[in-house]
Amino acid sequence: MEDVDGSVPVPEIAGPVFGDGFKDAVRFAGLLERYGVERGLIGPREVERIWDRHLLNSAVVGELIPAGARVIDVGSGAGLPGIPLALARPDLDVILVEPMARRVEWLTEVVETLGLNLTIVRGRAEERAVRAEVGQADVVTSRAVAPLGRLTDWCLPFVREDGMMLAVKGASARDEIVRDAAAVARAGGSAPSISECGAEVLETPTTVVIVRPVFHVKPSTRKRGLGR
Repeated sequence: MEDVDGSVPVPEIAGPVFGDGFKDAVRFAGLLERYGVERGLIGPREVERIWDRHLLNSAVVGELIPAGARVIDVGSGAGLPGIPLALARPDLDVILVEPMARRVEWLTEVVETLGLNLTIVRGRAEERAVRAEVGQADVVTSRAVAPLGRLTDWCLPFVREDGMMLAVKGASARDEIVRDAAAVARAGGSAPSISECGAEVLETPTTVVIVRPVFHVKPSTRKRGLGR
């Protein structure tokens, strides 16, 4: 896959957001603009919004991720939010998990074209083999993959005890939290919270639902004395 020059204007804020990864972010935007629609990765109407809707929207999630974290991006698809995160935060160890062969092919081509140091794993997050291969991480991200309840069931097994799941959602995030509260709890998740990322740089901040794993302490097996 060859680099192409994109025609979509690059927002001024993209420079500060991506830092040293800015040039590769521009290249990634050009690849998405040229190949994204024909390969079924983005819709035709999304081309003009590649930067604000996809790249910047994904990169600002890094505000919530600690330095040097291991990140698993579940259902990476076009590489969102995983690739923009890796470009904006080169300190992160990013693994892209994607079940569809044609999308894995795309991700592989992008990683090779941009010379990125990312790991790509083909498979479904709920598969034991995938969980065994990938292991656990400090942060598990997802974007437009599934409803919150099902997503928590898939993602939490990848999250370390002190880690978190970050689900990029839209305007329906608060409704999903209410609707899927019981499912999240059954999956072993904490009460979900919402964070708005990129409020200082984006016209519409990125809505992220945060769920942390809950590890129940087993009751003590020590026998209680009958007397005081």
